[in-house]
Amino acid sequence: VQLVESGGGSVQAGGSLRLSCAASGWTYSRYCMAWFRQAPGKEREWVAAIDSDGGTRYVDSVKGRFTISEDNAKNTLYLQMNSLKSGDTAMYYCAAERRPYWSGDYLRPSWYNYWGQGTQVTVS
Repeated sequence: VQLVESGGGSVQAGGSLRLSCAASGWTYSRYCMAWFRQAPGKEREWVAAIDSDGGTRYVDSVKGRFTISEDNAKNTLYLQMNSLKSGDTAMYYCAAERRPYWSGDYLRPSWYNYWGQGTQVTVS
């Protein structure tokens, strides 16, 4: 399984970006996917997740501003980010786990077995 993120960049506060995560090598159709972010000197933080039925969850700090979605036909995960703030500046990572629904420590990076290389988002 390979995950490749794209769409990061530099944007002014209040602006928008859409991140993409292209997945390949899937042999299993039911999975959970998530976005994490990591700012310099901080731990990797769970941002949003989507399960195999399309259910979504968000960290409180991005609710109402970020939207996670997926296009199953394209095997692509998205994160639409609006009203960006300087506090959103981080490397953003796509993660996946071959389980259909969240359980236990799904907010922790260790719950996910597949990761992309990350895409940088800078908000000034």
